[in-house]
Amino acid sequence: MPVRRLPSNPNLDHLKYQAKDLLKERTSHTPGVAQRIREFHPRFRRATDAEIFDAQISLSDAQLTIAREYGFPSWARLKRHIEKPTLSDRLDLPHQQRIENATFRRAVELVDTGDVAGLRVHLNQHPSLVHQHAVFEGGNYFRDPTLLEFVAENPVRHGTLPANIVEVTKVILDAGPSQSAQNETLMLVSTGSVPRECRMQLPLIDLLCDYGADPNSAVQATALHAEIEAVNALIARGARIDLPVAAALGRVEDARRLVAGASSEDRHLALTLGRILVMSRSFDCCLTRVKIQTDTTRWEAIPTRHRCTKLPGAAMMK
Repeated sequence: MPVRRLPSNPNLDHLKYQAKDLLKERTSHTPGVAQRIREFHPRFRRATDAEIFDAQISLSDAQLTIAREYGFPSWARLKRHIEKPTLSDRLDLPHQQRIENATFRRAVELVDTGDVAGLRVHLNQHPSLVHQHAVFEGGNYFRDPTLLEFVAENPVRHGTLPANIVEVTKVILDAGPSQSAQNETLMLVSTGSVPRECRMQLPLIDLLCDYGADPNSAVQATALHAEIEAVNALIARGARIDLPVAAALGRVEDARRLVAGASSEDRHLALTLGRILVMSRSFDCCLTRVKIQTDTTRWEAIPTRHRCTKLPGAAMMK
């Protein structure tokens, strides 16, 4: 499930009561409470309902769960957001306006306007900028992006991309961003609606892969978002076809072949896709085998922290 959004004037005492209520709901085995804890408390990510109900869970555990439900990595960070807010805490502003570092903010402006020459000069003047991170808390994803990740327009900030976004992206790639930044950007591009609508998704996928982004890092999330053209592009660049990907593409024989060796998580992802996507009767029969082998008390939500433009998904922390 996506993270919850804090109200415009959050009250810390109210959030403390939510944590206490969470403990009470767990004690009374309220439906859905185990899934909330499993999804947002890292210690219980792979626990069954029974394991969660039997575990010793403290008030601090409940507060951590509540904090992460609202998109914060800890209760302390949530508390600071409320008591000592900064510009980056302004959830009512677009991401680019929440950037506190003026040099970083200027670089994003150059990306958004497609100023290739200006961006190249700016990065030459500030070579470490390509490795810096902006900090955005309280959201579903995009919590600590590098400059490269802004080229994906995911989350949507303007609703469009400059016509020369491929050239803009190449300037940043030439500056030497990290492998993780390249992989994350590939994920954002492949799952984003704006790159697709601007006909830039496939060219950006090819460019990022040319520079070393790993297509396997993006293929499952892309399948979960039903970005089928992007999935095929990632496969063409070397991404493996696993069970969830086979489900997204409706590859019945591949799915049958992959079921036996698939993890419980992959089986659940495939089953979820089978329920959502339009598939043939033969593929539904294949997914029946997946369902039988899936522990529904352990994988009730799609375990991906990535954005969701089409399908409902969970929002796991990094």
